[in-house]
Amino acid sequence: MRNLQELPKLRDSMTYLYFEHGRLEQDHKAVAFIDKSKNITAVPAASLSVLMLGPGTSVTHAAVKALADNGCLLLWTGEDATRLYAQGGGETRKAYHLLRQAELAGNEQTRLTVVRRMYEMRFAEALDPDLTLQQVRGMEGARVRKAYAEASLEFNVEWKGRKYDRQHWNNADPLNRALSAANALLNGLCHAAIVSGGYASALGFIHTGKQLSFVYDIADLYKAEVTIPVAFWAVSLGTDNLHQRVRQGCREAFNHHRLLKRILPDIDLLLDINQQQVNNGPDVDVDPAAPTEWWEPGEGESL
Repeated sequence: MRNLQELPKLRDSMTYLYFEHGRLEQDHKAVAFIDKSKNITAVPAASLSVLMLGPGTSVTHAAVKALADNGCLLLWTGEDATRLYAQGGGETRKAYHLLRQAELAGNEQTRLTVVRRMYEMRFAEALDPDLTLQQVRGMEGARVRKAYAEASLEFNVEWKGRKYDRQHWNNADPLNRALSAANALLNGLCHAAIVSGGYASALGFIHTGKQLSFVYDIADLYKAEVTIPVAFWAVSLGTDNLHQRVRQGCREAFNHHRLLKRILPDIDLLLDINQQQVNNGPDVDVDPAAPTEWWEPGEGESL
């Protein structure tokens, strides 16, 4: 097991790569992707955040181990990365972030506090404390509709509303398909950050009930800024090679908006993370086998 402190920080990593119809293998101490034409593409595992494997791909045990050792999140996805089927693990062994997330999500009042912080971050302003959650959600809905309208005018693309049949996804209009593809890529990046930081993807605050609830919470912070403009831009250039253009546009937008540098600090701010608590106790990222403290009930409490 490598010392995880030797790995590059998430904020210094590349965003993601997507492969389909080929084989991922270990190449000496690195990883390489071999497509059906036998072309070999080196994979920068040590500096990559997310590797998405689409249809027609296979991967060796050695390649998975190399990616895991380098803190690269491996995702098995549908075509064009629009569905997530399975995921690999993260790179930290510390549990404080997860415990803090569970503490806040498990209490109605603290959960509501985090929800308000999320909306305030999306509005970039403080909210009136007298507003109900339903009123805030209504304001957010109006904000998202405004973002769609502004992108429609900027890129001269007609907007007919966010609608598609999940059972017949390919029948949706190009703009809705582009939005879904862009959001799936954003979800993958946020998922990688969440796992890298030791948080749980399932413990959401606004979204709930799915293994990716917290991923959806965090991705929603950036959609109006990132994926909505990318999708409208991609469709404005035509429908040929649309998904390839969406992936290219997202990669450039993620870099331009410095998302990898922002996601974990934003989560820490939302959950009011105490860095002193994070650093307490043995450093299990240096020694994963190091023993930790036992939980004890509070004074006066009995089992």
